[in-house]
Amino acid sequence: MAVQIRPAEQEELGEFDRIVALSLAMQPGATLGMRPEWTLCAFEDDRLATCYAAWPFTMRFNGTPVPVHAVTTVSTLPVYRRRGHLRAIMEADFRRLHETDGPAIAILYASLAAIYQRFGYAVVTTHYSYRVEPRYLSFAYRVPTRGVLRELSREQSGVLNEILKRYREPRNGFLHRSRAVWELGALAPPPAGHALNLLVYEEDGEPLGYAVYTTGPGAHAGPGPSHALQIRDLACLTPAAYAALWDAFARYDLVREITWSPVPEDDPLPHLLHEPRMLNRTSRDGILARLVDVPRALAQRPYAAAASLTFALTDETAPWNAGRWRLETSGAETRVTRTDAEPQIALPVTTLAMLAFGQLSATEAARMGRLDAHEPTALDTWDAVLRPRYRPFCAEHF
Repeated sequence: MAVQIRPAEQEELGEFDRIVALSLAMQPGATLGMRPEWTLCAFEDDRLATCYAAWPFTMRFNGTPVPVHAVTTVSTLPVYRRRGHLRAIMEADFRRLHETDGPAIAILYASLAAIYQRFGYAVVTTHYSYRVEPRYLSFAYRVPTRGVLRELSREQSGVLNEILKRYREPRNGFLHRSRAVWELGALAPPPAGHALNLLVYEEDGEPLGYAVYTTGPGAHAGPGPSHALQIRDLACLTPAAYAALWDAFARYDLVREITWSPVPEDDPLPHLLHEPRMLNRTSRDGILARLVDVPRALAQRPYAAAASLTFALTDETAPWNAGRWRLETSGAETRVTRTDAEPQIALPVTTLAMLAFGQLSATEAARMGRLDAHEPTALDTWDAVLRPRYRPFCAEHF
C-alpha cells in the first residue's frame, strides 16, 4: 500500500465531489467550485481515499480581522477508513501553515467533535436555538422605538451587508461574508411553498437592524395557527432595532412556531421576555478552532488590559507550539516569545484555544481541570486580560 498526501488535480475534482457527496450525504455537485490548491488529499495506490479542503476566510478575533483556514469536506471512503489518512493530512497541513506563515488559526464545523479534538481542535463557540409561539413574545422590559420597519426586495439586500459590516466589527468569531456566502446562507432560495422575507429597521433613514426569515406552511395539523416562521439571520446595531423586529414577529397571528438557529450565546431575548422559558432554548457545540501557530495567533488578538503572562503549553500534533511562553501585551499590541520563566499556568493547546476565544475563562478552566494553576493568584489577571468584548459566535453554518 503506497499512500501519498497531496492536493487534488483539476481532473480529480469530479471524484473528490463524489466521495464528499457519498460520505457526508451532500448533493452531488456541491463541491465542484472547489479549487485544487485549496485541497489536500490522501491517495492510496493512486486512488483518492480521503478528501480535505479549506476555504480562505477572514474572521473577527475579538474585534480584529484575521485570516483563518476554514476546513471543509473532510471525508474518507468507508473502505479506506481507520488507516490514519486524516491524521497524516492534518499533520501535513498544520506543518505547511506553520512553515509558510499561513493562517495561524484553523476552524471547522464537526460532524463529530470527538474526531477533531484528537488533533488539537477545541469547541470555541456555543450555538443556541429558539422555538417559540408568537403569543409568548411579550416583553417584561420594553425598549422605546421611534423608527420604522421597511420590507426589502432581494435586489435591495446590499443594505443588509452594510448593517452586518458595522455589527460584526467589534465581535468575536464572525466571518466576513462575501456575496457567495450570502447566496449560500441567508439569501438561499426558500423551501418549496415558502417565502423569503427581508425586513430592515430605520431611524431617520439610517438602517440600524435587519432580519432575514422565511414563512410558509408548518407541520402542525390541528386547529389554530399552523404556519412556520424561520429566522435565518438577524443583526441589530441598537436595542430599539432589536425590539422593533421582535415586535414584528409577535404580530404573525397565523404562525404556530418561530424558530431561530444558530443564536448567539449572549442574545438578549431571554432577558427581555415575560416568559423566557417559552423560547425552549437549547444548545449545541458550534465551531471548533485550532491554534496552528500559537505565538502568531495570540499576537493577532486585542486584549482587555496590559499584562505579562507566562504559560507552559503541550501540543502533540503541532510540536512547535509546545514549551514555555511569555505573552506581553499593552492591550492593542502583543508579543509572544519563548521564555525560561516559571509558568503561571500549564495547559494543552485545546484549552488555550478556548481561553483565546473567550469560550472559557482561566478560572473556569482551572475549576474543571482543563489547566493547572501553578500561580493561582494569577488567574484573576488571566481572566481580566483575555475577557472578550462579546461572547464568541459564528453565524455561518451552511
